[in-house]
Order: sequence, then structure tokens, then C-alpha cells
Amino acid sequence: MEEAVLINQTSVVTYFRLRGLSVNQKAQMFVFAMFLIFYVLTLFGNILIVVTIIYDRRLHTPMYFFLSNLSFIDICHSTVTVPKMLVDNWLEKKLIPFDACVTQMFFLHLFACTEIFLLTVMAYDRYVAICRPLQYMTVMNWKVCVLLALALWTGGAIHSIALTSLTIKLPYCGPDEIDNFFCDVPQVIKLACTDTHIIEILIVSNSGLISVVCFVVLVVSYAVILVNLRQRISKGRRKALSTCAAHLTVVTLFLGHCIFIYSRPSTSLPEDKVVSVFFTAVTPLLNPIIYTLRNEDMKNALNKLMGRRDGKEEK
Repeated sequence: MEEAVLINQTSVVTYFRLRGLSVNQKAQMFVFAMFLIFYVLTLFGNILIVVTIIYDRRLHTPMYFFLSNLSFIDICHSTVTVPKMLVDNWLEKKLIPFDACVTQMFFLHLFACTEIFLLTVMAYDRYVAICRPLQYMTVMNWKVCVLLALALWTGGAIHSIALTSLTIKLPYCGPDEIDNFFCDVPQVIKLACTDTHIIEILIVSNSGLISVVCFVVLVVSYAVILVNLRQRISKGRRKALSTCAAHLTVVTLFLGHCIFIYSRPSTSLPEDKVVSVFFTAVTPLLNPIIYTLRNEDMKNALNKLMGRRDGKEEK
């Protein structure tokens, strides 16, 4: 009898209502214009990085292999939430079907967790390159790089499947309003018609623990790198410091959100939406800016790519 009631409750909610970022029409138009610019620049910047790395043979190194993966993830990550949010700004009722909400949560956590693992792998790559330069190509050979890429994508998929499975098994019979502009596990499970205390603990121990552990590993890795750089010549030190500073900036912005959202129970805070904006729209845009403008190799490759295109057009 209880199982039948549970099934009926689960089938009640077929749509969720997204509250969005603002109910003010003028504010919504401003948000639309701002996010549209962010999204277009994100696509352009990250696609340009991927094309440049593929085009320039000098960038066919482990570091840029992982950087191209990061750009690809950023394209996918922003595409999971931003297009839906742009469309919703023109709609009075911001509805999302239950299945679409689950799909959005799955891909959001897939790309987010994969990026966390990727940033950790990139820190290890920099550690080997700076602290063990003579063994770098032996340690970070292409077979190792491909295996690491497969491992981080597999880890992200396992994490996402675990969280999504926990969420869809809960009964949803109302309310149906999500206080955000996209579906995420903490906001969705609050709408379940049952006690979610255990699920919240599992989320904190899963997403929160992954974020905190990876952040600690990254900080320790870069601390070791910085200590090692004290013995380097000035030119090599400046280049390595520039690269590490870029990585640390990305890590702080991205993991800061994950720790803030997933390392506490599912209680809403006024800052949640602001942090979510940085997580879904701003950080994917900052990555190409940080890695391109602070990287001489990337700038030279871009100039070379643009120069050849100009030469072809003149011919």
C-alpha cells in the first residue's frame, strides 16, 4: 500500500517552475543581454582555444591537451544551463519538465565533477613539468594523458549517476518551485515529499568532500611548486609563476562555488544565485581569458593562426 502511494506521489509533479534571477521585466532584459554576451564570448573563446591547439603542432603537449579538454568542458558546462535561462527570460512561466530537469542535473554534475578532476590533473602536470623537468615526457607520455582523460571523465560520470539516482528516487508531490534559474540537486531535493536528511548528508559527503579534497590537493601541489621555483632563474620562474597563477585563479573561482554550495545542508542563502551565476556563466568565460592572455605560447599561436588566415584572404 505504501509503495503504491509513493508511486502516485512521484508521478504528481511533471513540471518544475524556475523562479529565475529576477521577476522585474527590465531586470530580465538586462540579464538576457548580459548572459547572451557572456555565452557568445564563452563559445567563441573556448572554441578558438581548441582550434588553435589542434592547429599549432607546438601546442601538442600534455598541458595543452588538458587545456583543450578544459575548454570543451566549459563549452558543454555553460550550454547545460545558459540557453534555457536565456529563453526563460522571455517567458512569464519558467517551466521545465521533470525529465529535462533530471537531464540538466546529470550533465551539470558530469561536467562540473569532470572539471574538478581535470584541474587536479593539470596541477599534477605542472608539478611534474616544473619539479621533474627531465622526466616530464616520460612521466606524462601520451598514453598516460589519454588514460588520465578517460579516468577523469569516468569519475565524473560515476559521480553524476550517483547523485542523479538519489534524486529521482525521491517522491515529488508539491511544491514545485525551484529557487534558481536551473535545476540542481540541493534545490530539487528540498521539494521532495519525504525526509531528505540522509540524502543531504550523502550529497555533502560526495560533492562536498570531492571539492574540499581536490582543493586541498591543489593548494598543496602549487605550494610545492612555488617552493621549487625559488631556486629557478628569473625568466623561467616568471613563466612558471604566470602559468601557476592562471591555474590557481581558475581553481579558486570554480572550487569556491562547489565548496560553498555542496559542503553544507540544503538550506537556501541569498548568495546562492550570485554564486551560481559565476559557476555557470562567468567562470567558463574567464577560463579562455586567463589561459590566453597570460600565456605567451597561446598568444603566439593565435597570432600565427590569424596571420595565416589574413595571408590566405589577401591571396
